[in-house]
Amino acid sequence: MGQKLNHLRRRKEARKELSDLFANGKSVVVVHYSCESFYDRQDGSSPRVTCIAVRNLASGQTKSFSIHQIAEKGRKKLADIAANFDDLEKRMLKEFFEYAKTHLRSQWLHWNMRDNNFGFAALEHRAQALGTTSVEIPEENRHDLARMLIAMYGVGYIGHPRLEKLIEKNMIAARDFLVGADEAKAFENWEYVKLHQSTLRKVDVLANIAERAENGGLKTNATWWEIHGGTLGAVLEWLREHWLVSAISVVGTVAAAVYKVLPWFASVGGT
Repeated sequence: MGQKLNHLRRRKEARKELSDLFANGKSVVVVHYSCESFYDRQDGSSPRVTCIAVRNLASGQTKSFSIHQIAEKGRKKLADIAANFDDLEKRMLKEFFEYAKTHLRSQWLHWNMRDNNFGFAALEHRAQALGTTSVEIPEENRHDLARMLIAMYGVGYIGHPRLEKLIEKNMIAARDFLVGADEAKAFENWEYVKLHQSTLRKVDVLANIAERAENGGLKTNATWWEIHGGTLGAVLEWLREHWLVSAISVVGTVAAAVYKVLPWFASVGGT
């Protein structure tokens, strides 16, 4: 029972977290990035980053930092990127962290960017490994949409991979969206523009999914019973807090009180 009620509490907290983000959407940054595959890295090196995209949650304005754009600024051709990758990546990360430095007070909404493998820490490590400066976005300003959705809908709310399955379930246009295996293949084939377009698309998709979850329109595989704790006690707790049920309860109480005093009014009127 306690575990089920804890689920209800976590759901309530996640819904509030998401609601607060949309209430202050002008100060929210949706972020995602693409990188070299982080599997089968026998030399132990960290994956190289190809593109980072940031999107304002309220306005939808999007800014990107990408290898091929840096190369273009330096008047290098796509064919020259591989030979100059470290320098281009270093300059790209420098630009991104300069942006991040001016947005440290913003709230950063992301998808599973949680560790040294894939996350803010991974970006910081790449910058340091390449010899440029980084900044640490405060932990309290990072908001993992993937974890919020699990808290709101339950761990089995959608199949794996969750992001791709959510896109299918909600019929969100997947144009330019590359799944992990395709991203790795694009990197190997030096298709940096394709990686850039995919990353831009992903921050748009994340904002779309977040909005649907916030307004109650996100389609999942979770049942109402699963979402609300899966026990009678958890459901009763939800009923106690729900405003409509509370209103009905008040009306019922008033009606019961009126019903009790009606005989008294009838007796007074008859005298």
